[in-house]
Amino acid sequence: MPTKGKVKGIVSNLVTVSVDGAVSQNEICFIELGSEKLMAEVLKVNGSDVFVQVFESTRGLKIDNEVTFEGHMLEVILGPGLLSKNFDGLQNDLNKLTGIFLKRGERNFPLDEDKKWNFKPIAQVGDEVEAASWLGEVDENHQPHKIMVPFVMEGSYKVKSIAPAGEYTISETIAIITDAHGKDFEINMIQKWPVKKAINVHAEKPRPYKLLETGVRVIDTANPIVEGGTGFIPGAFGTGKTVLQHAISKQAEADIVIMAACGERANEVVELFVEFPELKDPHTGRFLMERTIIVANTSNMPVAAREASVYTAMTIAEYYRAMGLRVLFMADSTSRWAQALREMSNRMEELPGQDAFPMDLSAIIANFYSRSGFVKLKNKQTGYITFIGTVSPAGGNLKEPVTESTKKVARCYFGLEQARADSKRYPAINPIESYSKYIEYPEFDEYISERISPQWISMVNDMRTLLQRGKEVQEQINILGDDGVPVDYHITFWKSELIDFVILQQDAFDDIDAVTPIERQHYMLKLIMDICKSDFNFVNFTDVMDYFKRIINVCKQMNYSEFHSQAFESYYNELQNILAERKIKQ
Repeated sequence: MPTKGKVKGIVSNLVTVSVDGAVSQNEICFIELGSEKLMAEVLKVNGSDVFVQVFESTRGLKIDNEVTFEGHMLEVILGPGLLSKNFDGLQNDLNKLTGIFLKRGERNFPLDEDKKWNFKPIAQVGDEVEAASWLGEVDENHQPHKIMVPFVMEGSYKVKSIAPAGEYTISETIAIITDAHGKDFEINMIQKWPVKKAINVHAEKPRPYKLLETGVRVIDTANPIVEGGTGFIPGAFGTGKTVLQHAISKQAEADIVIMAACGERANEVVELFVEFPELKDPHTGRFLMERTIIVANTSNMPVAAREASVYTAMTIAEYYRAMGLRVLFMADSTSRWAQALREMSNRMEELPGQDAFPMDLSAIIANFYSRSGFVKLKNKQTGYITFIGTVSPAGGNLKEPVTESTKKVARCYFGLEQARADSKRYPAINPIESYSKYIEYPEFDEYISERISPQWISMVNDMRTLLQRGKEVQEQINILGDDGVPVDYHITFWKSELIDFVILQQDAFDDIDAVTPIERQHYMLKLIMDICKSDFNFVNFTDVMDYFKRIINVCKQMNYSEFHSQAFESYYNELQNILAERKIKQ
């Protein structure tokens, strides 16, 4: 018999329930409100009183309303048919819902139960299998979707029978497996998994080291992220977080893209729904949406849904990783999720931490980020989840708790700066404040040396040093004036500007400049760093400015030209002629 209870107290979407039996932490329950059933999750158990957060509006809820506990945590339904879907935080398929607004208490099944999938068996009769072992595969939007032994199954099993190749619905039995005691289990294409629990079905989780090519120069060159790495993008309103996310999701070397629009403003989420289906996939030539899943909930939905959405999206990402696929997971914005945690913590009258956020905010964020990563599966295949979250600090304050907590766990920091956005230097990532800790990994150094060049890391470090010196010189020029500093200082400053304009800035709306392959990035970096290491002959600071502006203009034209095309080579020759005018020969 399921545990029953009655509503005892209501504070917005925090409801106190008096129960008559056993209840577990994070258990799901339904509160009856007329014909509607409101879904809620257990936050805290205090004797016979249980605090639950309701995922929907509690308007009209009364004392003594009946509550039924389900005996399981919040689960996602996993199987073929997840791609190209738009879900809310509770995995309702938004395309199936009727009307403009979400109806309270309305639920639907996230997968298509009638569609037939072309199944191909992988396992054979007599094979030893365990949780996450591949039994067969279906083609899902041109992606090999593996049908696995459910993750909840423990121990070893033998394949008793496997369905022949053919078309099956998700609920039809495709295999029968037998445990050590001779008990048979029928397996179909559907499985469930609780969202708050990580899917740990891999053999090992080594440190990631392979460069994830995004085509964005300021990331790949200056602050590289790796396959299975973690990063975050903090930035004030209007600094270009969403455009940068679109660029990364479109261009990154990944099989599956998952977007969690977590508590963002409704108009921003609408943009996501409208723009993403229109984006062309540069890797396949088809629409990007074919390999994308969007999990969205807007700021006008109850706060609890914000928390559910990030966990739902991460669980789906782990599911695809267990198939040996490369997953890119973008969350926009984790600040809204943290605000939801703060709201619920405050309603439960817990001891507040800094800025009234929960005391264990850092631990919650760290635990979530740790679910991403590069894994080796038990069948020797590999998969990864690269997680990039955005943080929208109030007023652009990067010292607030969410940014600071995320900084402790994310290995890449892509700090968007208001001043760079105001001066139209896009992407507005601050090249000095931002960092990637992966550059320090010896495995990454070895990989880059083989993949690109042994001099790559030293060139990047030299570039960052010059940018820092350029910034210091700029501050001195601002104080003392142009003629108050030596000509050498102006040369240093303009060399840093050359790096900024040619390497760090990029036009996301130009077909060629929007995406830069790593070979081209290496070529341009070497070209620019050779210029920066050269000595030039100048009389005064105006000569320096005019000369470097000419160089910057030609180099930018090279960025807009097809790599090694006739136009590209002609600009290169023009650059060499300009350099010959004032370059001091060694």
